[in-house]
Amino acid sequence: MSDRFDYFIVFAEMRTGSNFLETNLNAFEDISCHGEAFNPHFIGYPNRTEILGVTQAMREADPARLISEVRAAPGMNGFRFFHDHDARVLEIALADPRCAKIVLTRNPAESYVSWKIAQATGQWKLTNVKKRKEGLAEFDVNEFSEHLERMQSFQVTLLNALQITGQTAFYVAYEDLQDIAVMNGIAQWLGTKTRLDSLDKSLKVQNPEPISEKVANFEEMEKALTGLDRFNLTRTPNFEPRRGAAVPSYIAGAQTPLLFLPVKGGPEKAVARWLATLDGVNPGELPGKFNQGSLRQWQKAHPGHRSFAVLRHPVARAHSVFCARILTADKGSFSEIRQTLRRIYKLPIPNDGPDHSWDRAKHKQAFLAFLTFLKANLAGQAGIRVDAHWATQAQILQGFSEFAPADVIVREEELEIWLPALAMQLGHTSPPPLNAAAQDMPIQLEDIYDEEIEAAAQAAYARDYATFGFGSWR
Repeated sequence: MSDRFDYFIVFAEMRTGSNFLETNLNAFEDISCHGEAFNPHFIGYPNRTEILGVTQAMREADPARLISEVRAAPGMNGFRFFHDHDARVLEIALADPRCAKIVLTRNPAESYVSWKIAQATGQWKLTNVKKRKEGLAEFDVNEFSEHLERMQSFQVTLLNALQITGQTAFYVAYEDLQDIAVMNGIAQWLGTKTRLDSLDKSLKVQNPEPISEKVANFEEMEKALTGLDRFNLTRTPNFEPRRGAAVPSYIAGAQTPLLFLPVKGGPEKAVARWLATLDGVNPGELPGKFNQGSLRQWQKAHPGHRSFAVLRHPVARAHSVFCARILTADKGSFSEIRQTLRRIYKLPIPNDGPDHSWDRAKHKQAFLAFLTFLKANLAGQAGIRVDAHWATQAQILQGFSEFAPADVIVREEELEIWLPALAMQLGHTSPPPLNAAAQDMPIQLEDIYDEEIEAAAQAAYARDYATFGFGSWR
């Protein structure tokens, strides 16, 4: 225990050098690393039955108990943690600033090849070079892709948690483990007093050869890796702020266990009316304005419930928002944003909303200007907030998934098929038809739509087009 930290956790993966790091951490007089303390298949090490008096069964019943024992043990204590260890530990450790985080990384291709060789030889540690077993890895591109995705996803989870809680971690690469100065730097960062004069040499590097000599089908590996976009060169950039789950916006059936997760800018009112008609009530009588607690209660009280969200084509959604929130000066419009768009971004819309002189040409010009603004706004190039009404649907659905993801995602043009099907699954023999969503006013999208508008929408909403496979609106 130090002034800064009470205990530590080493985030690592198989074949990243975590055994070597642990061995050297344990070489410090005042540091103790207790192995894979939360491995679901054993506790600490395969031949151990307990850690600090806590058995595997006790740990399974209450992981916080083992963390408390680690925290209370003399000196600076910690453990190694992999992505597939007990996830309950993450909820405790990541939020705790008194828990020191050490993140060990290695080139994923190297760790994968090392793992494949260990699988082939059955040799996971080497202490005597004379007993080294020879073996080659057989590269499997699909297996490697899954390996890479798991590693990257876990690293993103760690990074995001540290960002949210205002913490930092000690990052160490596999190549750094042979540097005594780095090892002593970890000890200094942990706040312990002792230092090492040399590294522990009991563990030997098992496969020091270049990868080209360790992979049986290396040419196939080279060819396969050229098709993997390691640097996300083809990824659609995303500069949007993260969005929450928006739980208060969810709407439930009055009797039918259906939960609607509205995507702003979509056919929200039309779907809510259908949901109300399904149970013979008015839309205002539908359960809503949930918080996380009340939503959990609703879910528990309605076993077999279904949840759904509705996607709208990006250009149709943008036009609907433009008409309802930006063009008009009526109640419900975003008045401050509207004026800023007129003043700063020169959106060619009248101060008091459109009048009889507003025609298709003016409407198209103004809508194109709005799409240009959306492109800048979603790219983080505008000071105006990224409102939920025009945020990408990909980001909104991702936000839903933080708490209660939709188990069905329906496209607006398929609602007449899917909504009755959902209702029938929940016991309705003759569900009502869906009434069409209200038309955009004062001018319909179909009256101005052309290739220029489609191109502007695709430029603004590249992420949604790519994520959901949208084609042209018409």
